[in-house]
Amino acid sequence: MDRFHGKGKKAYNPETLALGYGYDPFLSEGSVKPPVFLTSTFQFRSAEEGQRHFELAYHLRPPRASEVPGLIYSRLNNPNLEIFERRMAAWDQTDEGAAFASGMAATSTLAFTLLRPGDAVITSAPIYGGTHYLLQHVLPQFNIEATFVQAGDDTPGLVAEAADRLGPERVRMVFLETPANPSNTLVDIRAVADVVENIKHRSHKDCWLAVDNTFLGPVFQQPKLLGADFVVYSATKFIGGHSDLIAGVLTGGLEQVQAVKLTRTILGTMANPFTGWMLLRSLETVSVRMRRQAKTANKLARLLLKHPKVRSVRYPGLLEPGSNQHAVFSKQCTGAGSLIAFEVDGGVRGAQACLNAFEVARLAVSLGGTESLVEHPMTMTHSDVPQEELEKIGVSPGLIRMSVGLEHASDLARDLRHALDAVP
Repeated sequence: MDRFHGKGKKAYNPETLALGYGYDPFLSEGSVKPPVFLTSTFQFRSAEEGQRHFELAYHLRPPRASEVPGLIYSRLNNPNLEIFERRMAAWDQTDEGAAFASGMAATSTLAFTLLRPGDAVITSAPIYGGTHYLLQHVLPQFNIEATFVQAGDDTPGLVAEAADRLGPERVRMVFLETPANPSNTLVDIRAVADVVENIKHRSHKDCWLAVDNTFLGPVFQQPKLLGADFVVYSATKFIGGHSDLIAGVLTGGLEQVQAVKLTRTILGTMANPFTGWMLLRSLETVSVRMRRQAKTANKLARLLLKHPKVRSVRYPGLLEPGSNQHAVFSKQCTGAGSLIAFEVDGGVRGAQACLNAFEVARLAVSLGGTESLVEHPMTMTHSDVPQEELEKIGVSPGLIRMSVGLEHASDLARDLRHALDAVP
């Protein structure tokens, strides 16, 4: 199955590609679903074929006409990963994908591919706690400077100002997470992409825009169409969708992703074949799951908005028409997703009382699974970030993050009311 229909070359929708693209059943005994390729190594038909495979794998020469990389060793490539990567690239409307052992493996491998000592990276904040730690504590050990700018309406201007301070020639990557984790604040990807283009023009060097699309993608947001060079996911979340695997994936241009894959080969950060097979299983239903979860989340967000013990609710579906945030949402998102951030009375004590009272939603970190999850960012996922910094970027002591699952909406509404009743 190709990306395009044979007659008229009309592109297939991603939901269709997720069930057939990149796999030929007759290469696997006619099996309708891809089998699990649990092998560490692959046999060559001849010594010459092995030579050709390695020449392409290590970019020793460009491929000849119609020549594609061959299978060598599952640290380099594996059918399960390759099929998943092709389907993810098709969904994001990019050229190439790369699967990883975790979302942090994807982000870290991307950073070590693009950045060198003396370089700088600018990132929006708040951002996922693991990414924050990588940028704040790990990269500086390699003389790579990270500058954080607040996510929101002013982010494009703040990125431009930071580039001026750092020197445009030093800025090699801008990293966004939108909606931001855990505040749900949106960043205008197109506007930041324009700033990145200006940085490139002034420095005469490459500067890459990477977007963590975990919260809304691939169903409700496509950063590549808005100017992003790389789209990054924790595939553990909605793409995996069942809280039973750890994985990451990024997509982007062919040449750039191939460079990332070479780094992945050396660092050994690829996903394993069985995880690749499970991701293929999950990708088939990601659109159905995310749309159902978003529908329920919208109902719960409106419930929270009216509750007397809730100080604020941050959910893209509730943005006020006419506001800058609503304008960004309208032009770059096709749905609001299923992550709700809400602040309860009583600070940390009030939030913990609420969290301890849930009966249906599970008190656990992560998100995007079939089950609803609740957690306290300040003392859990973002606990390594100083409290004064968290409060500055909108992560308050009473803030709770809820990932809405597939339970019946009425049961989740009842559970939410019960938990809020426990707030002092």
